Amino acid sequence: MTDISKPAPKPGESLPPSGERGHTSIAVGVVEKIAGMAARDVEGIHALGSGSRGFGAVRERVPGTRTNVSKGVKAEVGEKQAALDIELVVEYGVPIAALAAVVRSNVISSVERMTGLQVVEVNIAVNDVHLPDEQDDDEPAESRVQ
Repeated sequence: MTDISKPAPKPGESLPPSGERGHTSIAVGVVEKIAGMAARDVEGIHALGSGSRGFGAVRERVPGTRTNVSKGVKAEVGEKQAALDIELVVEYGVPIAALAAVVRSNVISSVERMTGLQVVEVNIAVNDVHLPDEQDDDEPAESRVQ
Protein backbone atom coordinates (compact mmCIF):
# COMPACT_ATOMS: atom_id res chain seq x y z
CA MET A 1 0.00 0.00 0.00
CA THR A 2 1.37 3.40 -0.97
CA ASP A 3 0.81 6.53 1.06
CA ILE A 4 0.02 9.26 -1.47
CA SER A 5 -0.36 11.96 1.18
CA LYS A 6 3.43 12.37 1.36
CA PRO A 7 4.94 13.33 -1.97
CA ALA A 8 8.32 11.89 -2.90
CA PRO A 9 11.24 14.28 -2.41
CA LYS A 10 12.28 16.23 -5.47
CA PRO A 11 15.77 15.69 -6.90
CA GLY A 12 18.32 17.53 -4.80
CA GLU A 13 15.91 17.78 -1.86
CA SER A 14 17.17 16.09 1.29
CA LEU A 15 15.22 13.41 3.10
CA PRO A 16 14.13 13.89 6.69
CA PRO A 17 16.25 12.15 9.35
CA SER A 18 15.76 8.39 9.45
CA GLY A 19 13.89 8.61 12.77
CA GLU A 20 11.18 10.65 11.06
CA ARG A 21 10.60 8.32 8.08
CA GLY A 22 7.97 5.99 9.41
CA HIS A 23 5.88 5.03 12.40
CA THR A 24 6.66 2.50 15.13
CA SER A 25 3.87 0.93 17.13
CA ILE A 26 4.44 -1.21 20.20
CA ALA A 27 1.85 -3.83 21.13
CA VAL A 28 0.40 -3.98 24.62
CA GLY A 29 1.71 -7.54 24.99
CA VAL A 30 5.27 -6.38 24.37
CA VAL A 31 5.07 -3.81 27.16
CA GLU A 32 3.47 -6.39 29.48
CA LYS A 33 6.26 -8.91 28.83
CA ILE A 34 8.99 -6.34 29.43
CA ALA A 35 7.33 -5.24 32.67
CA GLY A 36 6.80 -8.84 33.79
CA MET A 37 10.44 -9.74 33.24
CA ALA A 38 11.61 -6.56 34.99
CA ALA A 39 9.39 -7.28 38.01
CA ARG A 40 10.54 -10.91 38.24
CA ASP A 41 14.18 -9.74 38.30
CA VAL A 42 13.66 -8.16 41.72
CA GLU A 43 14.74 -10.30 44.67
CA GLY A 44 11.83 -10.96 47.04
CA ILE A 45 9.24 -11.52 44.32
CA HIS A 46 7.87 -15.04 44.46
CA ALA A 47 5.47 -14.77 41.52
CA LEU A 48 3.32 -12.39 39.54
CA GLY A 49 -0.44 -12.64 39.56
CA SER A 50 -2.93 -13.45 42.25
CA GLY A 51 -2.44 -15.75 45.18
CA SER A 52 -4.51 -18.52 43.58
CA ARG A 53 -1.87 -20.17 41.44
CA GLY A 54 -3.80 -23.37 40.67
CA PHE A 55 -5.04 -22.92 37.11
CA GLY A 56 -1.83 -21.33 35.84
CA ALA A 57 0.24 -24.11 37.38
CA VAL A 58 -1.89 -26.75 35.67
CA ARG A 59 -1.68 -24.97 32.32
CA GLU A 60 2.12 -24.62 32.61
CA ARG A 61 2.48 -28.40 33.11
CA VAL A 62 0.92 -29.10 29.71
CA PRO A 63 3.66 -30.11 27.25
CA GLY A 64 4.46 -27.42 24.70
CA THR A 65 3.24 -24.51 26.80
CA ARG A 66 5.55 -21.81 28.10
CA THR A 67 5.54 -19.75 31.25
CA ASN A 68 3.42 -16.65 30.74
CA VAL A 69 5.87 -13.86 31.61
CA SER A 70 3.15 -11.23 31.38
CA LYS A 71 0.88 -12.99 33.90
CA GLY A 72 -0.19 -10.49 36.55
CA VAL A 73 0.65 -7.48 34.35
CA LYS A 74 -1.87 -5.25 32.60
CA ALA A 75 -0.78 -2.34 30.44
CA GLU A 76 -2.39 0.57 28.66
CA VAL A 77 -0.23 1.78 25.78
CA GLY A 78 -0.66 4.99 23.85
CA GLU A 79 1.43 6.67 21.18
CA LYS A 80 3.95 8.07 23.66
CA GLN A 81 2.99 6.82 27.11
CA ALA A 82 2.22 3.63 29.01
CA ALA A 83 0.55 2.86 32.33
CA LEU A 84 0.93 -0.47 34.13
CA ASP A 85 -0.86 -2.47 36.82
CA ILE A 86 1.14 -5.32 38.39
CA GLU A 87 -0.05 -8.02 40.82
CA LEU A 88 2.63 -9.57 43.03
CA VAL A 89 3.12 -12.51 45.36
CA VAL A 90 6.00 -11.62 47.68
CA GLU A 91 8.27 -13.75 49.84
CA TYR A 92 7.54 -13.67 53.57
CA GLY A 93 9.78 -11.30 55.53
CA VAL A 94 10.48 -8.87 52.69
CA PRO A 95 9.56 -5.22 53.45
CA ILE A 96 6.67 -4.75 51.01
CA ALA A 97 6.84 -0.95 50.63
CA ALA A 98 10.56 -1.05 49.81
CA LEU A 99 10.06 -4.01 47.47
CA ALA A 100 7.26 -2.20 45.63
CA ALA A 101 9.52 0.84 45.15
CA VAL A 102 12.30 -1.32 43.67
CA VAL A 103 9.85 -3.15 41.38
CA ARG A 104 8.34 0.15 40.23
CA SER A 105 11.78 1.62 39.49
CA ASN A 106 12.98 -1.49 37.64
CA VAL A 107 9.79 -1.70 35.55
CA ILE A 108 9.86 1.99 34.64
CA SER A 109 13.52 1.95 33.59
CA SER A 110 13.16 -1.28 31.58
CA VAL A 111 10.01 -0.25 29.72
CA GLU A 112 11.27 3.26 28.99
CA ARG A 113 14.70 2.03 27.85
CA MET A 114 13.37 -0.73 25.60
CA THR A 115 10.32 1.00 24.12
CA GLY A 116 10.98 4.72 24.30
CA LEU A 117 7.53 5.16 25.87
CA GLN A 118 7.13 7.37 28.93
CA VAL A 119 5.75 5.32 31.84
CA VAL A 120 3.26 7.56 33.61
CA GLU A 121 2.35 5.15 36.43
CA VAL A 122 3.00 1.69 37.78
CA ASN A 123 0.33 0.52 40.23
CA ILE A 124 1.32 -2.46 42.36
CA ALA A 125 -1.08 -4.78 44.16
CA VAL A 126 0.40 -7.32 46.58
CA ASN A 127 -2.11 -10.17 46.53
CA ASP A 128 -0.33 -12.83 48.57
CA VAL A 129 2.68 -13.64 50.72
CA HIS A 130 4.54 -16.87 50.04
CA LEU A 131 5.48 -18.58 53.30
CA PRO A 132 8.76 -20.53 53.53
CA ASP A 133 7.01 -23.84 54.30
CA GLU A 134 4.25 -23.32 51.73
CA GLN A 135 4.34 -25.63 48.71
CA ASP A 136 3.63 -24.12 45.31
CA ASP A 137 0.94 -25.62 43.15
CA ASP A 138 3.53 -26.21 40.43
CA GLU A 139 5.88 -28.19 42.73
CA PRO A 140 5.25 -31.95 42.86
CA ALA A 141 3.67 -33.14 46.09
CA GLU A 142 5.50 -35.69 48.18
CA SER A 143 4.49 -39.18 47.19
CA ARG A 144 2.51 -41.16 49.75
CA VAL A 145 3.94 -44.41 48.42
CA GLN A 146 7.43 -45.64 47.61
